[in-house]
Amino acid sequence: MTQPPPRPYERPPERPSDRPSERIADGHLPTPATRAQRIGLLVGLLVVAWFALQWFASILLPFVAAAGVAYFLDPLASRLDRLGLRRSVGALLLIAALLTSALLFVLLLYPLILAQLGLLLGRVPIYAQQVQRFAEEMIVTLQERLGPDFVDSKLRDLVGGQAGAVLSFLINTVTRLIGGGFALFNVLSLVVVTPVVAFYLLRDWPGVVAQLDSWLPHRYAGVLRAQAREVDRILSAWLRGQALCCLFLALFYATGLSVVGLDLGLIVGLSAGALSFIPYVGSITGLVVSVGLALAQFPTWAGVAMVVAVFIVGNLLEGYVIYPRFLGDRVELHAVWVIFALFAGGAAFGFVGVLLAVPVAATIGVLCRFWLRRYLQSPLYLDPPDSEAAAPRGPAA
Repeated sequence: MTQPPPRPYERPPERPSDRPSERIADGHLPTPATRAQRIGLLVGLLVVAWFALQWFASILLPFVAAAGVAYFLDPLASRLDRLGLRRSVGALLLIAALLTSALLFVLLLYPLILAQLGLLLGRVPIYAQQVQRFAEEMIVTLQERLGPDFVDSKLRDLVGGQAGAVLSFLINTVTRLIGGGFALFNVLSLVVVTPVVAFYLLRDWPGVVAQLDSWLPHRYAGVLRAQAREVDRILSAWLRGQALCCLFLALFYATGLSVVGLDLGLIVGLSAGALSFIPYVGSITGLVVSVGLALAQFPTWAGVAMVVAVFIVGNLLEGYVIYPRFLGDRVELHAVWVIFALFAGGAAFGFVGVLLAVPVAATIGVLCRFWLRRYLQSPLYLDPPDSEAAAPRGPAA
């Protein structure tokens, strides 16, 4: 009977050659590492990781995405393994199920998305005229209140003409970015390389974790394992919970906006749900865009009110049902820290940095809390004040 693979972040059984007692008996006691060597090793690893990201960021996307898929599906693969299904077969079934779901999503929603994009492009001139008319009315109002000397007719014509041009430019730019992004998004690598790499990583995940565990320095192995388990707890709760939250919110917003009759409700709803992994950004962006489209489409305020009601209900579900159910109090990542990490990762390494932002943020957060606990238990914090300075002074002579 083969032994089950070690669970993640649990130390595998020691080989005889790894036991310190046998090394001492053989006379091969290693020389203790100096503080400079430890610091040099840590700095060297950080420098190598930084330069690797800088040099290979353009080709890392499918591999980082594959690692995320393998990490996400590892609990399911482990459960299938415990039920008696071979790890390789379970990994193959899970990757095949994921690809099938993605293919069904594309086949079902891609024509609808293309139709709504065509509708958006067809309405760009109408939106531009409405923005131009709104800008001109605002200028006329300002001219009436502030006087013709402050707001003249040339400024009114300039603002009215440029407002529509700016809107047309923004919409055309976003459309080109969306089309070019999908065309230049390394479709071949994402469609072909990512599933293959994800399968191998998912199949060998326990062995990879055990191998990394065997490389930990013996002196700090216990501390590193404890921090790795903490990172895994926070990261798994955030990633899996956030993915389910984004999925439910995308379905809710897309369905709700389509039901109330918003022409581009499908695209706006899916985008708002997908952007919900950035705290507050998805709901705020979706609300602003939906209200703007509703003002341009509906002749009365009733349609706008229904659109606003969809986002109010969505936020209530998000705050009181979805997040408590799938995230709860297991996540110790503050919203501001997540937003900063996502923007910093994107600015430093592009889309790969966005994918790595939350894992790095979770790791930094765990290490900061660990060192804070060490500091609060250290003499640096617990040392009493100087006795002479703390002694009460007598009355002045």
